Amino acid sequence: MIDENSTLIAQLARIADALERLAPPPPAPIDLGAADAFVWDAERERLSPVPKVSGVPLSLLRGIDLQCDILLDNTRRFAAGLPANNALLWGARGMGKSSLVKAVHAEVNAERPGTLALIEIHREDIASLPRLLTPLRDADRRAIIFCDDLSFDQQDSAYKSLKAVLDGGIEGRPENVLFYATSNRRHLMPRDMIENESSSAIIAGEAVEEKVSLSDRFGLWLGFHGCNQETYIAMVDAYVRAYGLEIDPDRLHAEAREWSITRGSRSGRVAWQFIQDLAGRLGRPLD
Repeated sequence: MIDENSTLIAQLARIADALERLAPPPPAPIDLGAADAFVWDAERERLSPVPKVSGVPLSLLRGIDLQCDILLDNTRRFAAGLPANNALLWGARGMGKSSLVKAVHAEVNAERPGTLALIEIHREDIASLPRLLTPLRDADRRAIIFCDDLSFDQQDSAYKSLKAVLDGGIEGRPENVLFYATSNRRHLMPRDMIENESSSAIIAGEAVEEKVSLSDRFGLWLGFHGCNQETYIAMVDAYVRAYGLEIDPDRLHAEAREWSITRGSRSGRVAWQFIQDLAGRLGRPLD
């Protein structure tokens, strides 16, 4: 009997060892001091450090002065340990929504080195937000979770998870975490999705309220609108001065206007694409 028990124990031990080898390793502890910016890897439940954030200085953003002042003030309060709001930056494409978030983060970190971590979460990983918030809750550093181009479609139920996270659920939103998002849609959902709910629901008003209430969870709504030609030219001039590109102003403005006509729009993104083309033609790197 003793031999049988020993054999059984040995077999169970081998099975346990095999199962342990097959099990995925536990996620590495989150270290917010490793960098100033991270990308959330939802599958592996870890933060990947970003050595250098792709962005432009706050001083180069034109045509969005009011939005800049509001978001910068909100972020400064948050960095100082004061109450601050989650922010939704919505509106026209290419008008600096995501650039503003990154520039404000860099500006505040320059004023208070090491205070804020910027964590980018991809739109398809929104459902994993609660798993990200758990380790952040006890972190010594403050963090802004940033989702670029956030929106939801007809079959997507992840917006319900986001609503709970923004409201905080039972535990409440961690005091050291804010959520910033950009979207082309004010209510984060296409108009036909809201209209379909209104026409097919038993109580139309309640269905629509359920869909649009997500954006109400953001304390700040910052709208971005298409720019006029004067603002567009001001953007181009600012880039030319910042990067020391030598070109006759009349020629510069004529080429910039032609570039916007070929693109069919005027925006900060179009201005930057023109500057990249111009610098390439002039043989000048954009450092």
